[in-house]
Amino acid sequence: MNILIITGSPRRNGNTEIMADTFAESAKTAGHDVTIKNLSTLKVDPCLACQYCFTHDGTCIQQDDMNSILSDLAETDMLVLASPIYWFDVSAQTKAFVDRMYAFAKKGFRIKSIAMLLNSGAPNVYDAAEAQLNAICSYLKWENKGVIKISGMLEKGSMNSSDKLESVKDFAASLS
Repeated sequence: MNILIITGSPRRNGNTEIMADTFAESAKTAGHDVTIKNLSTLKVDPCLACQYCFTHDGTCIQQDDMNSILSDLAETDMLVLASPIYWFDVSAQTKAFVDRMYAFAKKGFRIKSIAMLLNSGAPNVYDAAEAQLNAICSYLKWENKGVIKISGMLEKGSMNSSDKLESVKDFAASLS
């Protein structure tokens, strides 16, 4: 299976990327092809709602890094969104990516399933992100593979000492 992981933290090498890297390593060991795109190193502007993509086979008019990500999306079987939770929802970077997937709205997706890797400082702040995931699955008829939520991530690198990081490995290893 081709898996694309999008990390939406603006912080390089932080807790979100640790989760994504752990997931990727375990998924690769299980035999999957995995690509990670870290939005912290890429420029993905918000959608302009111009619908240029509708008349240009899913190509966006904006000349930023999203066009290369759209090429990856065209080959993706499973999408994994990895994001910190900032003020009760996914990061602005993650949301910009999700909105820009609109470029494939008319063309359609190869993707069959999706999952989320979420982390936060506080517990019980995941409702909006999970609602978004459920709405995506309902509308696009994608299988929801699940959500891993790890709270208590108060410092950069806290994830490295979290006993819950093992659940990320197990989740990736269980994918079929």
